Amino acid sequence: MSEEAVTSLDRDADVVTVRLHGEIDVLTVDQVRVSLVEALEGRPRAIIVDLAELSFIDSTGLGAIIFGFQRARDEGVEFRLAHPSRGVRQILVLSGLLEVVGLTE
Repeated sequence: MSEEAVTSLDRDADVVTVRLHGEIDVLTVDQVRVSLVEALEGRPRAIIVDLAELSFIDSTGLGAIIFGFQRARDEGVEFRLAHPSRGVRQILVLSGLLEVVGLTE
């Protein structure tokens, strides 16, 4: 298990921002899932997953984002992605994730 934190949470009124940092892969994906569950606590109006500092995401990371999106949808919470780098955006497009989850530039 990687010791480096790859997530951080910021709450601002009724919007929670989950920031992803570095690389999200099989070694760090559990941190993403835990952060997304924590973000849903308190029933915010929206969750924004900020990808600005994310350099890489694999299929397990994409699965974690889908997990968070589905949980948010089930609870009536808006869920959006924001600020992906060019490389991460390409992965999101190729995976088809952007056809389901909204993107805020």
